[in-house]
Amino acid sequence: MRTLPVSFLLLLSVWSVCVWADSGRIRQKRAWIIDSFSIEEEHPGPFPYPIGKVELTDSYLINYVLRGQGVDEEPKNILSIDQSGVIYVHRKMDYEHGPKILHLAFEARNQYNKEVDTRLGVEIKILDVNDNAPKFQKSVYEVTVDESHDQGKEVLTVLAFDEDDSSTNNGTFVFTIKSVTPKTDNVEFYIQQRKESGTIHFKGCLDFEKAQKYTILVEAKDKGEKIQLSSTSTLIINISDNNDNLPEFSGKTGPGKVKEREAGVEVLRLQVTDKDVHGTKAWKAKYTIHGDKNEIFKIETDPVTNEGILTVVKQTDYEEQTNHNLSISVQNEIPYFSCKIKKKVQNAMWELDKILPNSDTRSANLYNTFPVTIYVEDVNDPPVFIPPVKHVVVMENIDVGTSLTTFTAKDMDGSHVNTFTFVKGEDIDKWITIGAKTGEVSTIKILDRESPFVINGTYTATLYAVDEGVPPLTGTGTLVIHLNDQNDNVPILERNAVSICIDKEPTTANITAVDLDFPPFGSPFYYEILEDVKDKWRVEPAHGNAIYFTQSRPPYNLSHHILLGKHITKIK
Repeated sequence: MRTLPVSFLLLLSVWSVCVWADSGRIRQKRAWIIDSFSIEEEHPGPFPYPIGKVELTDSYLINYVLRGQGVDEEPKNILSIDQSGVIYVHRKMDYEHGPKILHLAFEARNQYNKEVDTRLGVEIKILDVNDNAPKFQKSVYEVTVDESHDQGKEVLTVLAFDEDDSSTNNGTFVFTIKSVTPKTDNVEFYIQQRKESGTIHFKGCLDFEKAQKYTILVEAKDKGEKIQLSSTSTLIINISDNNDNLPEFSGKTGPGKVKEREAGVEVLRLQVTDKDVHGTKAWKAKYTIHGDKNEIFKIETDPVTNEGILTVVKQTDYEEQTNHNLSISVQNEIPYFSCKIKKKVQNAMWELDKILPNSDTRSANLYNTFPVTIYVEDVNDPPVFIPPVKHVVVMENIDVGTSLTTFTAKDMDGSHVNTFTFVKGEDIDKWITIGAKTGEVSTIKILDRESPFVINGTYTATLYAVDEGVPPLTGTGTLVIHLNDQNDNVPILERNAVSICIDKEPTTANITAVDLDFPPFGSPFYYEILEDVKDKWRVEPAHGNAIYFTQSRPPYNLSHHILLGKHITKIK
């Protein structure tokens, strides 16, 4: 322990005083006068040294004895008294590691009979000296706080204690911030004390970009009257980055143009800078396209470079729109916040302009924008038939060389116009031809509605318009010919010969005919027997698709050739 030249008071408290006279004398109380003595904790000696003398009024009480703590009880061998009443201290006392009060019994013996004449209860108080500095619970404290931390809120709490008497100035102390490194103009740290704890706070705005770490030296110093003792602790305040910096556009690379009808290609890369920590959500960019009502483009973030990659996802058409004017905005993956100092106020919180993430609508509406124009390059468009499908109605069997219709086509290229040539495409029965320059379609064959290539009375052919681009492109037109029927096909009996066994009973045969023409030039048919056997055979009914050929007279052993209409039916 430290040896300090500090004076303390030795108090001897008299609990009771009762003095007896020797035999034959009348008992009476004796008056004791107790003086105040000074003693130093950790007194350096030399030992023993006196701390006072007990004065007695009766001279016959000459034998003094001390018993109890400090003499024959722990801590032993500290105090003694001589026969003249002088009390001595034999070694150092330690307030922090021993009793604060020594309880003793003082005896005075009669010189005649050696009996105890007087007993006193004595207390000797050991008074503290300032021999202990306050000690921090930790030599180093460390904490991490977000840079969005509000001023005035607790950052860190330190604890300290002093082994000296807490009821005196020796055992009480105050916290003081001795230094802050680095010194920045955006923040001021202070400490609030509550008994043995101190909480660190700040005024202003933390800013990761100005300081990623603060090192604060805090002192705990006691209030000793003659000497003040102190110790220090180091506080490390790590600042974590938050999104207090908006990404800013710094440039663009890429062609900035796209060929029409091209999709899935990258047309532009946008570069941004962000002062927040690389790779964090406060740094990562998130892009949005404005002005793309047809959703032709998309933009994604390059995870490595943080660039915005603008891609065409739908085909463009030069003839519809030669350029696309867009606006690209950029934000971060987490909401933006801001803290600006408006005024530094003494003895109070500073006036701030602060935008808080998630709770302030301004946070979501703050972003930077960049105008972008994407140009569409014209490429060779195929000619377009106008209209793409034509329908014509004609009578079958019209003359070869008859003009059916004239096709027109248009070159849709905007930057340059190509010439083109008409070419016949699919014409499965080779009915038509088309003028290479005029687009006029004429017949080169008799049109037959009963052709197997006519479906439901229509014949379809395709036509091409081929431009002179490199490579040449082709537009397609369709011609649908609707054929009106003519009576150009005779009815045909399905069987030219029918065998009938003639018997006594009437005999019949079923006769069926077909006609390739459609009504009214086809069925139903009219049947008539043309040879001179009408009295022997008859047809029933005379009209229809099918008839019954019936014997009308007794049988004959003959073979007949019967002319039915224009067809001969042989009856045996």
